[in-house]
Amino acid sequence: MTALPVAVVIFLLMLPVTGMVPVLSGLTVGRYPETGDLARHLFMSINMIGAIAAAPLAGLLSDSLGRRMPLIAAAFVVNGVSLLMIAGDGSYPILLLWRFVEGCAHMTALSLLMTLGADHARQGGIGATMGGVGAALSLGVATGAPLGGWLGGESAVQVPYYGGWLMLGLAVVVPLLLKDVGMTVERRSPAALVRALTSNRMLAVPYVFAFVDRLTVGFIVSTFSLYLATVMDLSAPRIGLVMAAFLIPFSLLTWPAGALSRYWDRLGMMIMGSVLYGVFLVALGLAPANALVWVMAAGGLVAALMYAPCLVLTVELAGPGQRASTLAGFNMAGSIGFALGPLLAGTLVGVFRSAGMDPYLPVFIVIAAIEVGVALAMLPLWLRRARAVRATRP
Repeated sequence: MTALPVAVVIFLLMLPVTGMVPVLSGLTVGRYPETGDLARHLFMSINMIGAIAAAPLAGLLSDSLGRRMPLIAAAFVVNGVSLLMIAGDGSYPILLLWRFVEGCAHMTALSLLMTLGADHARQGGIGATMGGVGAALSLGVATGAPLGGWLGGESAVQVPYYGGWLMLGLAVVVPLLLKDVGMTVERRSPAALVRALTSNRMLAVPYVFAFVDRLTVGFIVSTFSLYLATVMDLSAPRIGLVMAAFLIPFSLLTWPAGALSRYWDRLGMMIMGSVLYGVFLVALGLAPANALVWVMAAGGLVAALMYAPCLVLTVELAGPGQRASTLAGFNMAGSIGFALGPLLAGTLVGVFRSAGMDPYLPVFIVIAAIEVGVALAMLPLWLRRARAVRATRP
């Protein structure tokens, strides 16, 4: 089996997640008008808190068992049920509880599908394979945004409703479509896997980048989405198109960026991309409504330079029999960032607003400064590695 079926399933898995971004206002304040800024941002964070809890457990269990598929199929069932419950009636705390469960199931499925793609990579082709997996993920996100805006144009709850049935359908199809790869190394206990991961200090590099990159994504899908709806007065379908303007070039360039990372300096690509991404975030806060699509498209080009080499580096750093656990750590770091992004941005909006300021541009600048600051902090490591490489050349 090639990695193509895995990429198709990842694409479909991502549709409901981003599909809810353009209808965030309808799913929160539209159904629960008593909710405030922080409560609305919590809707986008709580599922990532679930992902933080589930991802490491799923990775450790998968590596210990030497199996991916039973856990993936079970995760699709739970994901489908939780989405259907989000579409139903209930209090806001109950909605957040199901959103938490959905995050657990979604990240379990995603982490193990990414691992399955790496398992099927041909010798020497890990860069292209993981670039393809990343492209499928981002293309699903890119497609989900306008699709969610279209489905939720009349009723926001249609997005999780149809997404739930899609996940239940995949739970039936996936065991027939995908197969595990036989483990060729000795399986370890979860405790042994944890010790091996914590001793691999270089993993901190892609994990830190994953954290801060997903923090900015959390900001974009929550605060920026609310900014487009409340300040720019854009409709849900228009918000979906603005998001797609970022995500489509990102998805199209993730595969070639992954392939190029085999030949280019991965850490250098990540640092350069992060600095340019910080510039993009500030420009986003200054752009008028008619320029947003073009600014978002430029941001998508830059984001591919960051994500693909980061994912490739993570897989390459995984020790024998630790691939699921290593990728679960990568996704956990990203999930922590995604969960903190809306909470941090929502808090900053409230702080700047209470100080009598127009809150949004200062928040854009703070988030951009975090992104650039992490990139600059990695420069000494990059310089040391570059000198070491030059020293080994004849």
